[in-house]
Amino acid sequence: MLASSSLRLAALSLLPSIALGAQVIFNLDIVNTKLAPDGFVRDTVVANGTFPGPTFKVNKGDSVVIHTHNKLTSPDMLRSTSIHWHGFFQARTSGMDGPSFVNQCPIAPSTTFDYVFDTAGQTGNYWYHSHYSTQYCDGLRGAFVVYDPDDPMAHLYDVDDDSTIITLGEWYHVLAPAGQNEFFKTGIIPVQDSGLINGKGRYNGGPLVPFAVINVKQGLRYRFRIFSISCRPFMTLSFDNHTFDVIELDGVEHDPVTFQNADVYAAQRISIVLHANQAVNNYWIRAPPTGGSPANNPNYNPNLTLAILRYEGAPAAEPTTHDTPELGTKMDDALMHPIAAEGPGKLGSGPPDFAVTLNIAQPTAPFFEINGISYLSPSLPVLLQLLSGAAKPTDLLPSEQVILLPPNSIVDISIPGTGAHPFHLHGHNFDVILESNAVTKNFKNPPRRDVTPINGGNTTFRFFTDNPGAWFLHCHIDWHLEAGLAVVFGESPKDNISGPKSQIVQPDWKTLCPTYDNLQPEFY
Repeated sequence: MLASSSLRLAALSLLPSIALGAQVIFNLDIVNTKLAPDGFVRDTVVANGTFPGPTFKVNKGDSVVIHTHNKLTSPDMLRSTSIHWHGFFQARTSGMDGPSFVNQCPIAPSTTFDYVFDTAGQTGNYWYHSHYSTQYCDGLRGAFVVYDPDDPMAHLYDVDDDSTIITLGEWYHVLAPAGQNEFFKTGIIPVQDSGLINGKGRYNGGPLVPFAVINVKQGLRYRFRIFSISCRPFMTLSFDNHTFDVIELDGVEHDPVTFQNADVYAAQRISIVLHANQAVNNYWIRAPPTGGSPANNPNYNPNLTLAILRYEGAPAAEPTTHDTPELGTKMDDALMHPIAAEGPGKLGSGPPDFAVTLNIAQPTAPFFEINGISYLSPSLPVLLQLLSGAAKPTDLLPSEQVILLPPNSIVDISIPGTGAHPFHLHGHNFDVILESNAVTKNFKNPPRRDVTPINGGNTTFRFFTDNPGAWFLHCHIDWHLEAGLAVVFGESPKDNISGPKSQIVQPDWKTLCPTYDNLQPEFY
């Protein structure tokens, strides 16, 4: 630790300080508290004492200051923390992106750190979660909505408010550090005890926790904002007797397409419009998880991941309805196309300026490798290395797992294989020009988002390097990330230091590494 501490102090001394203007202010207390979303009481790591954490709601163009107070004390879980604001591009504020040892050092216990960033015109559905080891599996996750007062999709729905925010996730009775240690010993990923919709669910033999209720009025159209806050499984969302129109993928508006159900992978978000055009009644909302076998956890029953769609005038009772897959088809990203205002296909059909193929292997299970390297967190955050002048691979520690990207270039990333790994790129969204198992690339109007699953063939996505920074690319199954399934992009190294896109560095960011380095290991 002493060597890395010296490196960090030397690097920090080189950084400028630039203050930001007035912004919207929030307070977030990261605490340990006992909760029972599925009826089983356990200690947690959560924001403001709740699971999910509080929903952040801002308007287009807003900036935020989020005072993040680390009040963690439990010796059985991680006590330091960091938070990723998933989906925000963080232009000029890569240091606010959140991943530990990529963009910052963790926030030490009993300290406060301010996340300061501009939403910069982005709108739609985002979320936040711990990005420190597998900590978010212990509960530190929540939704973040950016409303657009001039929403181009507003004519498609009547209701869009707090009642139409829906989170999908899973819950573990084992604490994440213990689950992770067991995974590394046995190769068996922890299997969730329950699936949750809006923070409520049940497990086999557990108490009959009341399911979440979503209230609607017959005849109205509802924009449901769906957030997967999952650590591992994808969840198949459907509403008995109803179909829905998908209008947004990960903060990008798309032309509406009608489906009966949707596989929502870990970290993905979608907006759907559901027309409450059925008889007044109670209808099941279903979101059974896929990923994790009940054979490895007898508590787990995917079919208990339910909520209730309750029409105004219906009795306060559980539904008796049945799944209705015959009403339509499963959502297919290949059928989704960005609206004209988003510039579908704007990156063109020409060859990329820079192309990378990432080959996933698992020669030493349970650990993963990409191109022969299993990701390990560096001792010096990658962004700090870039700001200290690292400009070529040999400047970086370790150099093998950081890929430097040139500025103002079209980049294609290809990931062959299967495994249903939901890959997330920080700092950008991307055009999925070759969907899993597809044979023909779509350059005209490919879907655009920031998380896509690797389900076979040679999945390929394209983006433009207009945002200097250190950007993680990783599987969003958190257990897989901890097992090495990740790389880091160092985008436009020199442009981070000077010029119109150089990084804005907050004073308290500079203190994170020295403070963390001085901790005793039990406080990590």
